[in-house]
Amino acid sequence: MAEFSPKFKEALSLVQKPGRYTGGEPGSVYKDKNAADVRMAFCFPDTYEIGMSFLGEKILYDLLNRHENWWCERAFMPWTDMKVQMERLDIPLYCLESKDPLTAFDIVGFSLEYELCYTNILAMLRLAGIPLRAEDRDEHWPLIIAGGPCVCNAEPMADFFDVMQLGEGEQMLQDICATVEQGKKLHWTKEELLLALAKIPGVYVPSFYDVTYLPDGRVQAITPNRPGIPARVTKAIVKDMDAYEPPKNFVVPIVGAVQDRACVEVLRGCVRGCRFCQAGQIYRPFRERSPQMISDCARELCRNTGYDEPSLTSLSTSDHSRLEEILDALNSWAEADHVSLSLPSLRVDNFSQSLVEKTTKVRKSGLTFAAEAGTQRLRDVINKNVTWEQIERGCRIAFSEGYTSVKLYFMMGLPTETMEDIKGIADTAQKVVDLFYQIPDRPKGKGVQVTISVACFVPKPDTPFQFCAQDRRETLREKQKYLLSCVHSRKIKVNYHDSATSVLEGVFAKGDRRLGRVIETAFENGAFFDTWEEYFDYDRWMDAFAACGIDPYFYNYRAMGLEEVTPWSHLDVGVSHAHLVREYQKALKAETTQPCNRQCSACGANKLLGGPCFDYSKNLL
Repeated sequence: MAEFSPKFKEALSLVQKPGRYTGGEPGSVYKDKNAADVRMAFCFPDTYEIGMSFLGEKILYDLLNRHENWWCERAFMPWTDMKVQMERLDIPLYCLESKDPLTAFDIVGFSLEYELCYTNILAMLRLAGIPLRAEDRDEHWPLIIAGGPCVCNAEPMADFFDVMQLGEGEQMLQDICATVEQGKKLHWTKEELLLALAKIPGVYVPSFYDVTYLPDGRVQAITPNRPGIPARVTKAIVKDMDAYEPPKNFVVPIVGAVQDRACVEVLRGCVRGCRFCQAGQIYRPFRERSPQMISDCARELCRNTGYDEPSLTSLSTSDHSRLEEILDALNSWAEADHVSLSLPSLRVDNFSQSLVEKTTKVRKSGLTFAAEAGTQRLRDVINKNVTWEQIERGCRIAFSEGYTSVKLYFMMGLPTETMEDIKGIADTAQKVVDLFYQIPDRPKGKGVQVTISVACFVPKPDTPFQFCAQDRRETLREKQKYLLSCVHSRKIKVNYHDSATSVLEGVFAKGDRRLGRVIETAFENGAFFDTWEEYFDYDRWMDAFAACGIDPYFYNYRAMGLEEVTPWSHLDVGVSHAHLVREYQKALKAETTQPCNRQCSACGANKLLGGPCFDYSKNLL
């Protein structure tokens, strides 16, 4: 581990949580940098505590460091106190393992997990002394790349990145590193390197595409400006999940992470087809890991790290076709190893007595169910495929097994929503409270706590609701007030998100390349840590839009035409446009679609596998 410089020691003595910046955690990988042919800095554009909760970074950190001659290190956005000291003392942003500045690396990669982190990326580049815009960096600068879900609409950040990764990174990132290694040995120019990288499946080079606009501001076309560059970039996927073994060791944070567990990814994708959910669409097709691999990796991970709670992670863990087999395998050693099991993504419609018994042998905690909407009509509109009877059954089982706390997730501002639907949220929570006291074998001497968590709906790219306008800020505030007026029990707690951040999220979710100027302007005017309430300044963002002559509401308060060219039309996540239109039209009629493990909806993602996602000759119900 690198020695701390006097300036670095001085900075650490003046900040609240110096452990965020020191490195040296158990599980960190150290190598001889002089023997490394490729060095990559994996940057997370938020604090250490949040970044260390991110499973994607753990997977790729482990995968790249398995290569003897590659070294992947970590960097995070410093909190404001450390940022001030780094600027005062001229300490460039560095990686935790070597303490080397980002300029010493061949590749600097950012994860685009959330739209409101965009200014943090610029802040990290500025702290590193790296020019913000790709056009200002030649081959003497690190290659600046991005991955993550926001790349499905890469355009608002396109001007800042040399390369953007569409889809899953396990193989794509290794191919990028191998190409960079080759380019270094052959002394390629930046143009030569980018042309080679553009041949890798899933790699998007923004500078190789030109965007034209119609007089009314809509996108006219996005076209390649180099020969041999594909008109559409198709996302990369891992076809066989067992071909990539989950990490058996993690870097264990020395400052408490938001999610600090031994996470094992059990499947990828989702069968449900919820029309609001971007992840459920862009991570298709559905793929599972085998029970034995999950169990073996979870056990070794717990033993290597000291964690006592393996978490089975996915978009919908309870949809794994062999979940009971997985739990049996885990329970065969969990008690002896003094660990308990965690299932963070349960579905109320397949929540069973057996599932409860197998996940609560050691410790019980509160349960979370995502009802999403308060009435059956609206649940059908969004294709949630959950009924009140199923919610009631799940809660009844939970209460009978000793649970006294239930969290219910809802959304507000969904397409076709009425005030009756808002009242339905409060009514659903009240029915859960009443249900608790109706159960004879409920926990005695204890009351129930039902927490309603309500998010503001944001129409996202590559979903059937991408065509919808977002609710205005004033409308969302009215709905929030009405919901509070409908809750009459002290057993019910209501949490909701700030509508201002949701509005801005909606703008950048559906924005185009012109918004890069807005992001840069807001950053230069002091915007960063926009995900943190104490630093988010809505007016500063509106000033940035005004300074750039751009109307933000053009993007999120306007319904898109069904055949409109979108800023992401050239990025193919697998789900076809025809499928999105079809599902949108069904939503307007409150018609549901079966989960795709029961009936194929012809979404188009099966082309990524080269065949059917499921064997429909079997009884899959």
